[in-house]
Amino acid sequence: MRTYTSITEAFGNTPLVRINKLGDGAQGHIYAKLEFYNPTSSVKDRLAIAMIDAAEKSGALKPGGTIVEATSGNTGIAVAMVAAARGYKSIFTMPESVSKERRKLIRAFGAELVLTPGADGMKGAVAEAEKLGESGAVLVRQFENEAGPAIHYATTGPEIWRDLDGKVDAFISGIGTGGTITGTGRYLKEKNPAIKIFGVEPAASPILNGGAPGPHPIQGIGPNFVPNILDRSVYDEILDATADDA
Repeated sequence: MRTYTSITEAFGNTPLVRINKLGDGAQGHIYAKLEFYNPTSSVKDRLAIAMIDAAEKSGALKPGGTIVEATSGNTGIAVAMVAAARGYKSIFTMPESVSKERRKLIRAFGAELVLTPGADGMKGAVAEAEKLGESGAVLVRQFENEAGPAIHYATTGPEIWRDLDGKVDAFISGIGTGGTITGTGRYLKEKNPAIKIFGVEPAASPILNGGAPGPHPIQGIGPNFVPNILDRSVYDEILDATADDA
């Protein structure tokens, strides 16, 4: 068993588990990557650690500094965890429609939470974060931060390729910031261009398939705008998921 000097070192190398029931009758096997093995039970731990590492390395984030971010939940929880572990103050903006459980988790790490109108979606939360950032805090900007795709290219993609011995036909990912599908998809496509990459967005807000943005109950994906870090050339198809199917 490995030992770590900080909780922020204990992320990644999450297991892949074959989903036997879903795969009944299929020509191949379906595997789920269990990102809830990360410290705050989310893939966003990878992103949070990468963004804060990058801000520290650039000199933008100094000891005792303040981090501001817009979130629909998991990124905020992850950033709050890293901020608490490294001695930073953190402030998050979040649509009021996000679950109370996610609000409690963010506050449990000592973070401050600012709620924005649910009707404004993530756009409203991002705009509020930009205002708060004018006071000298560091905005990590998950929807624009290239550390997101980079950490998935460096860790998630290689882990999948390694654990399946390169026997990968397709990769499917929900699209929130676009970092997971961009970084992982790039890595897998480089290893084998024949691998198919599928993105998932809410059927009620199918903007990546050319539809109109709209309110939806699926938390964590479908921010109702196209994130700057999403590489739209990396995926082969976008699948629209209904709330019931999700």
